[in-house]
Amino acid sequence: MNRTNNATSLKPRHISIFEESSLSIQKIPEKNTVLFVWFNQYSGIVLKTPSKTLAIDPVDIKPKSLQNVDAVLITHEHYDHLDPRLITEIQKATNCTIIADSASTKKLQHAIPAEKLKEAKPGIEIKIGEVSIKAEKCNHNAEAPVTYIITSEDEVKVYHTADSLPFPELAAIGLREKFDVVFCTVGIAPGSTPQTGFEIARLTKPQVVVPYHTALPVSQTEFAQIIKKELPRTACLIPEQNKIYQVSKRK
Repeated sequence: MNRTNNATSLKPRHISIFEESSLSIQKIPEKNTVLFVWFNQYSGIVLKTPSKTLAIDPVDIKPKSLQNVDAVLITHEHYDHLDPRLITEIQKATNCTIIADSASTKKLQHAIPAEKLKEAKPGIEIKIGEVSIKAEKCNHNAEAPVTYIITSEDEVKVYHTADSLPFPELAAIGLREKFDVVFCTVGIAPGSTPQTGFEIARLTKPQVVVPYHTALPVSQTEFAQIIKKELPRTACLIPEQNKIYQVSKRK
């Protein structure tokens, strides 16, 4: 894997971009650093910490794309977030842990070994080694959707908001957690726009925001323009699919 360039348009030195054609991230992150790939037009993310690799909401990929994962996280049961057959194949190939909302857990309970299937509900924390995964509320029209706070062994905090719309409790969550990275939905999901994505950023106040869950680059650009105007001290990283991004905890 070759480093291609620093994200000079983003200015902060704690963000770097790498070229990679596979979702299998070979590089091991340095201390206080995480790597991620956005791999579909929804909320599909591979996140790698120094010791663990997590896949979130994998759909529209081949099972062999995720050969070295320690856990798969599912936010809710909609088709663009849960593919039961794919999850079953990934779990069989890797023996990874599956962490899923209640509705998705029901759909997977006869295909995934009981000891490898963990049900996620708001407030519940699950540990994968030294990596913490905590479920929180999600404002989306599904049976029991969740968002995930992922804290690396080095205390890098990443918030995967599924395709949630803003909700008031985000302010308290952001104040408590002091996020390094927050993924913000800017399209596709009902009611979601660059403006609603910005509201998530405004409430959670992370160091870096990442607009995702859209098929339209213009939505990401509009989100970035709002961030630049309203939250000038917040870095906005506009991801391209299947590129590796590195984010380091700002000291």
